[in-house]
Amino acid sequence: QVQLVESGGGLVQAGGSLRVSCAASGRTFSSYGMAWFRQAPGKEREFVAAISWSGDTTYYADSVKGRFTISRDNARNTMYLQMNSLKPEDTAVYYCAADSRTFGVRLSGAYDYWGRGTQVTVSS
Repeated sequence: QVQLVESGGGLVQAGGSLRVSCAASGRTFSSYGMAWFRQAPGKEREFVAAISWSGDTTYYADSVKGRFTISRDNARNTMYLQMNSLKPEDTAVYYCAADSRTFGVRLSGAYDYWGRGTQVTVSS
């Protein structure tokens, strides 16, 4: 098993930047495909970005492409999401997720482990 803990959320003005982190413990972090999802009030959880085991392949939702960057540091058992040019519609709880079988899947049901989330609020 792997335990995931998100951090780094907060309140930021539109156009600003924020970096959220996901710290993992338990089984070997580098054996998991990782991803970020988000859920806004009254909406379904949606895919944001995913990254391969080594970090050399990344995937993004169209809504964040060019503004967000996913990365991972396997030596630190940590994944990151750098968010630039933030918009009010980026406001959501951001969750990290781990997939023990593959990477790059955009469906939340494919992921085995989830963190509890960190709130990101973008003011206009």
